[in-house]
Amino acid sequence: MPPWPSLTIHLPRMPQAPDCQAGLRGYDVAMNEAYQAEITEAIQRALDGGAPVAVATVTSAGAMGLAVGAKLLVRSDGEVVGGIAEAVDRILVDAALDQLRTLPRITVQTVWLGADGSAAVRRSQAAADATTVMMELYEAPARLLIVGGGHVGLAVATLGELCGMEVSVFDDREEFANRERFPMAEHVFAGDTAAALDAIDMGASDFVVLVSRGHQLDEMALRHTVGRGAAYVGMIGSRRRTQTVLEHLRDLGVPAEVLATVRTPIGLDIGAETPEEIAVAILAEIIMVRRGGTGAVMSRRT
Repeated sequence: MPPWPSLTIHLPRMPQAPDCQAGLRGYDVAMNEAYQAEITEAIQRALDGGAPVAVATVTSAGAMGLAVGAKLLVRSDGEVVGGIAEAVDRILVDAALDQLRTLPRITVQTVWLGADGSAAVRRSQAAADATTVMMELYEAPARLLIVGGGHVGLAVATLGELCGMEVSVFDDREEFANRERFPMAEHVFAGDTAAALDAIDMGASDFVVLVSRGHQLDEMALRHTVGRGAAYVGMIGSRRRTQTVLEHLRDLGVPAEVLATVRTPIGLDIGAETPEEIAVAILAEIIMVRRGGTGAVMSRRT
């Protein structure tokens, strides 16, 4: 597995040392039991499918003398639970919001805080006595939303489940969307695909694969998924057919910059022909997006 990419955090400068120390003295850094319980519950909700959260935890006191184990939880809307110290909370909230918005996902990141008001995300840039804070991202497992229960959809669902993703399948035909055909799926929706897609709160852990039997169904599904925050939306089909779909949606008022995020034709170019090979190409592209890979041939990497 490649190393996690570095997190770019836009950190404002902290107050200079005298003000910073005053901020530390004037704040109760000990976390009370009520906050601990609320943070634990928020983490569990995120892991169960709720909105993701980021948690900052002091792992070494350093020169700032912060309480080891003190925590601060940040939700994607900026709401905060708990606190560490007035002098550093704002910095950590900004860092947490960056982590919540970053793709590909960075699940663990360290921030080094210096007593002189400096902040760094690389050890080589931090002072030897810097305080360390671990930033952790909590969210539900990646969801694979597959529109189309045909041969390719079945192969994608099988591989997606093997890759640890939570699989959901959508098709307007019950004979192609049922438990017998998709035993590996968490959810199987047969019938009104548009309504089923609209009912899903999509986010950065969602990966949408449109592999239905015709461009009209793919266009409908694309209209109900693109621009809703999913990390990945890919549509199968020839370049000519998919361009026709995109142009039609553009004529209907979908912004060009939103349509530009659609990955089509879908998957990496590995010369895939069979449904199983196509599924490998699709999952390879999804993993590349999710993990921050390049798609380059490993033996040719420098």
